[in-house]
Amino acid sequence: MKIKGSGLIKFLLGVAGKIQKSKLDKATKNCKKSQEKTLRGILSYAKDSEWGQAHNFAEILEAKTFEDLVTLLQKNIPVQDYEDLRSFVERHKKGEENVLFPGKPMMYATTSGTTKEPKWIPITNEYYKNVYSKMTKLWLYSFQMHRPKVYENKCTSIVGKAIEGSAPDGTVYGSVSGVTRRDCPEFIKGLYAETADVYAISDYKARYYTIMRFGIEQDVHLLVTANPSTIVEMQNNANEFFDSYVTDIENGTLNKDLKIEPELRAKIEPLFSPNPVRAAELRALKEKHGDKILPKHYWPNMQVLTTWKCGNTQVYLNKFKDSFPKGMLHQEFGYFASECRAGLVMNGADDTVLFPHMHYFEFISADELDNPNPKIYQLHELEVGKRYSMLVTTYAGLYRYNMNDLVEVTGFYKSTPTIQFIQKINGIITMTGEKLHESQFIGAVKKAEKQSNMSTKFFVGFANLKKSAYQFYYEFMDQNITQNQAEEFTKLVDKNLKEINCEYEAKRDSFRLKDPETFLLQKESFETFKARCIDMGYRDGQFKLNLLMQDEKRQAMFNELVK
Repeated sequence: MKIKGSGLIKFLLGVAGKIQKSKLDKATKNCKKSQEKTLRGILSYAKDSEWGQAHNFAEILEAKTFEDLVTLLQKNIPVQDYEDLRSFVERHKKGEENVLFPGKPMMYATTSGTTKEPKWIPITNEYYKNVYSKMTKLWLYSFQMHRPKVYENKCTSIVGKAIEGSAPDGTVYGSVSGVTRRDCPEFIKGLYAETADVYAISDYKARYYTIMRFGIEQDVHLLVTANPSTIVEMQNNANEFFDSYVTDIENGTLNKDLKIEPELRAKIEPLFSPNPVRAAELRALKEKHGDKILPKHYWPNMQVLTTWKCGNTQVYLNKFKDSFPKGMLHQEFGYFASECRAGLVMNGADDTVLFPHMHYFEFISADELDNPNPKIYQLHELEVGKRYSMLVTTYAGLYRYNMNDLVEVTGFYKSTPTIQFIQKINGIITMTGEKLHESQFIGAVKKAEKQSNMSTKFFVGFANLKKSAYQFYYEFMDQNITQNQAEEFTKLVDKNLKEINCEYEAKRDSFRLKDPETFLLQKESFETFKARCIDMGYRDGQFKLNLLMQDEKRQAMFNELVK
């Protein structure tokens, strides 16, 4: 049954979405021209700021051609990372205006940094009204383009809290995903199964329970969350608390045993009312499927699921590959970071169409990442099949900012390259020059699984610089696998890595890299690790775990989970 007003929602979103798609189509027809216009716009916007004056934005703008503009830009502005900008952001946070850009930010998006201090990413009014406001309409419309029935019933999303606190000057900070959900078009908000108050619940399990308590009562058609590991958590929560859901839905209640802040419970509980019909449907599903109730059973009409699918997410995707209806579209979430919403997936596949009319992009070839003076490529110069590190210049104070991400060019939308995220650049580990990629490690483990008939539920690797050895941690599907068996598995992984990476082979054969070490993890190790991280303040939507790291702090947390 369609929800009331679905026809109007589809009409209004179609109008808003088509306007933005038309603008994107126009901009992508000649990405070189669009990039010059965008770069000049950003430099003009910020030329009178302290940063703009110090880096000669006005002089750069005097360039007559795009080539001269780029030459002057690169001459005056070195490649930046967040630590280069931190002191300027701190001044904004204390109330100063016109430092990185005109005025002050409207808010900040916080995300993890390379140091223990988080990154505070400014969001200006100019950036917000273009990227978040306009492009969110296009993003939502993209679902309707591929699944016309997607907005005929409810949507469930898992995002961070829009407002989490404030800077010293009172400017708020929060979650990019929370802001996107909060500020979606008014006519869309009624589609959400859950209230935004659920994202403020601090207890990890209680938050998931409450989101699913709302969602499982509804005929959800759209499920939105960036992180596919969140889907695994939702599914686990549903399995653990299914009977409790049914009781709550039947009685119109919210489990009294959940650790929910009283003020939030007071807001949420009145939204429920007894629904014995849905409770009976869910009980019938339990009788039919036993303990193997999946989303395709309680959400049989799901139209679209959107999560990240690229990079190392395959490990999590495999955990729910058969859990949803066969006709559902699982759409890539797209290349989306706190620093830059770089583009959108428009073709129903996994390719992100970059926004040449929103941001200015530069690229460094993957082959030149170690070169102190690499060649810088423009957007129109990229080649299909090649990998690059991306630099962005935005209307939010990031100038030639290194995203530290490796992306691959997959094709073109009009004249504009489409990309897929491959991995973080820091997903490449080198202790003695081996340059071991996270993707190579994942491939070696997957091959070892086939060679040994031993399946992992989760695995992670760490580089121990002191020992000059890699340390591999496994949680096997079969919890009875012994330490000796696991060590034999590691020998296969090691052998596969030698075949994949000649530098790794050379360093192992020369004993510069010692034999890798093996650790067996407890049951539900990843889920326990993630819960602990969220308890420490990480937001679920931002939670990312590289599967190959040199990170003593995270390794210490996994050491606590060793059998």
